[in-house]
Amino acid sequence: MNCNCWPGVIDQGANPYVANVEWAAVQNQNFRTAVWTGCHLQMTLMCIPQGEGIGLEMHTDTDQFIRVEQGCAVVKMGRNKHQMNFCQNLSKGDGVFIPAGTWHNIINIGTNNLKLSALH
Repeated sequence: MNCNCWPGVIDQGANPYVANVEWAAVQNQNFRTAVWTGCHLQMTLMCIPQGEGIGLEMHTDTDQFIRVEQGCAVVKMGRNKHQMNFCQNLSKGDGVFIPAGTWHNIINIGTNNLKLSALH
C-alpha cells in the first residue's frame, strides 16, 4: 500500500496506485472520499452514520459497484425512484452491482458507522 495514503487521503488521479481498500475504508471518517480518479473509473470511500444512507441517486451512463467493508445495511434499487422494488440486507464483504440507470440507496441499519468502497 502507498504509505502516503492515510491520514488525509489525496486523490491519486490517473497515476498507477495500489491500496488496501478494506483498511482504507475502515480508517475513513469522511462521508465521501475520492481515492483514485481515472478517465473511466473512480474509487471512493464512504462513512455512513447510523440510520443514514448514501442518498437516493442514479448514474445514467455508468454501472457502479459498492462493497460493504464494515457494518450492515439495506440496499434499495429500482428503475423508478418511486418504485424501488429490489431490497436486500447487506453485511461485511457483500458487493452490490448497480446497472446504469438504476435508482439506488444504501442505508446503515447497524449500530456503528457503515464503511463502504465504491467503483463507478
